Amino acid sequence: MHLEDKAEEDNQTIITEYILLGFGNLPELQILLFLVFLVIYIVTMSGNILIVALVVADQHLHTPMYFFLGNLSCLETCYTLTILPRLLASLLTGDRTISVSGCFAQFYCFGCLITTECYLLAVMSYDRYLAICKPLHYATLMNSRLCLQLATESWISEFLTCVITMWFMLQLTFCGPNEIDHFFSCSDTSMITLVSFILASINTPCPFLLTVTSYVCIIATILRIPSTTGRQKAFSTCSSHLIVVTVFYGTLMTVYLLPKTKTLKALNKVFSVFYTVLTPMLNPLIYNLRNKEVKEALRKVIS
Repeated sequence: MHLEDKAEEDNQTIITEYILLGFGNLPELQILLFLVFLVIYIVTMSGNILIVALVVADQHLHTPMYFFLGNLSCLETCYTLTILPRLLASLLTGDRTISVSGCFAQFYCFGCLITTECYLLAVMSYDRYLAICKPLHYATLMNSRLCLQLATESWISEFLTCVITMWFMLQLTFCGPNEIDHFFSCSDTSMITLVSFILASINTPCPFLLTVTSYVCIIATILRIPSTTGRQKAFSTCSSHLIVVTVFYGTLMTVYLLPKTKTLKALNKVFSVFYTVLTPMLNPLIYNLRNKEVKEALRKVIS
């Protein structure tokens, strides 16, 4: 066998697992990071499960706004289960390997859930738009059938969309270095690149623009309210959601707009932690601390 043929064969050895680099370059902080992420995991899971339980159990929370909030908390619970347990295991044991099938499964769930969150946040902003800008028609427009339809479409459509991306990815043969930050495909990736670009161009800007448009209309309507008390009351009904949207999209856009340079890699990783780990924890805290109905339902449960 010629040397160049052997080199090419070695180069195209099919890999069966990846190495999650994560925070492996900070060995002295592994235990501290494990404890920090463990606390975040416990707070996130308990907070989101609590909101889901309150929305289901309390009759006063059986409204469109809290129906969508319950869906968001359910999504955040799934989101956390997709990312944090594997991160905690790698920090505790030092084993950062993940099988190809496990990596694909995590990628699929992550892609579906983050896109579903974009659509759910857009649906929630549309709900607040109807409540503030069209209050007389709100009960008629945002009925239980529409609520169920919007929530179902937010969940199902993205799971089906991600199937397309996964199908193209499964046709690829991965080889070379198997570190998750640096691997390449031995196959032609032009088609998967094109498909990913088209789907991303549809699934991210559309809900974002709908959210922005809804809040432009909401703010314009609030500013036209003559009394200060009326403006404060109207703004209080959407302030929690606005904070969640700002944190989510702010960190998400920072991650994907930062230049992919070596000097900014660590900063990119920090912002990735914000929208994948911290945002699911902040959501229930924001809604619990700023929402009277949720706090009242919580008091009932405690008492």
